[in-house]
Amino acid sequence: MLKGKKVVVAVTGSIAAYKSALIVRQLIKSGAEVKVVMTASSHDFITPLTLSTLSKNPVYSEFTSSKESGTWNNHVELGLWADLVLVAPATANSLSKMASGESDNFLMAVYLSAKCPVYIAPAMDLDMYKHPSTKENIEKLVSFGNIIIYPGSGELASGLEGEGRLAEPEEIIEFITQDLRAKQPLFGKKILVTAGPTHEALDPVRYLGNGSTGKMGFSLAKKASELGAEVTLISGPVSLATPNPSIERINVISAHEMFEAVTAQYEHQHIVIMAAAVADYTPASFSQSKMKKKDGELSIELKRTQDILAHLGQHKKNQILVGFALETNNERENAQGKLERKNLDFIVLNSLNDEGAGFAGESNKVSILSKNNKSIDFELKSKEDVSVDILNYLIQHY
Repeated sequence: MLKGKKVVVAVTGSIAAYKSALIVRQLIKSGAEVKVVMTASSHDFITPLTLSTLSKNPVYSEFTSSKESGTWNNHVELGLWADLVLVAPATANSLSKMASGESDNFLMAVYLSAKCPVYIAPAMDLDMYKHPSTKENIEKLVSFGNIIIYPGSGELASGLEGEGRLAEPEEIIEFITQDLRAKQPLFGKKILVTAGPTHEALDPVRYLGNGSTGKMGFSLAKKASELGAEVTLISGPVSLATPNPSIERINVISAHEMFEAVTAQYEHQHIVIMAAAVADYTPASFSQSKMKKKDGELSIELKRTQDILAHLGQHKKNQILVGFALETNNERENAQGKLERKNLDFIVLNSLNDEGAGFAGESNKVSILSKNNKSIDFELKSKEDVSVDILNYLIQHY
């Protein structure tokens, strides 16, 4: 959720300002780009050098970089740059200024210039937090559309026990992450994605397989998770790491194991995207010992595997079912036929005749075919960008 986000961390004059270093560090680890704004009083609790080092950007406190040079720090530009602003810690004094619009320092000018979501994490002593004026200011800030990360309870700097303690850095990051996720278009949706090949064992050391690396399916799972979905990824044998810790991953090897895993999950899913290259045939028998090389030819009897996609189409209730078709000839005709036979909502077609498409590579070129012979073609793109196209199509049409 935070990867690539531009975040302004605004630090005000509270003893809890030491936690801002941990907040900046965690934001950077989450993939965000961070710029820090500080009030003059916050320098008493943490140095600009610390936050500049952690954020890898200059820290802003004044409207000019130095009195000698007179270089102007553009508060409007900084406010517009941000995808989100986090005020942590926010003192009672700063809450009052934010609620009244009193712009007497650089931080307040940035806050008033921001057009993005603003998260505010208050920190103060118990009696200050419980004072009616503080409560009124918080209510007013919420009415403006600001998002409050409410403080926790515990031992305070005064020695009192109670509310007012700044939320812990990991709690703040988790709050923002979940809030961003809840605003995504696929939030609340359960999506099952299959990926990779299946291996059909001949003997303890040999198998029938294909060249799928799982990259397309893994990209779809990653992007679906970033769009807020609860993702289950069922993967054949691949060497890829799970793209997001929030993704539930189930590893399988054979087409039968894939069938069992998918059907066990199917009833609970809103959307199923079958991107795996599942074997159509499997050996009719398995040799318990390694088959030895002999003179002459070798024939292996094969039998059909269970058609997972057809089974899902037959048992579909309210799920959106998406298939993939990798073709070498009569591409559109074959893909459209597969869509109709298997009761799919739409199918993603790619052809081995298109340079840069298909297995193993980092790119793909696809067409999306839906019912009534409607289709849309996309240019050659990275598999991550193809994933975005597929999911955007799903969101727009379904």
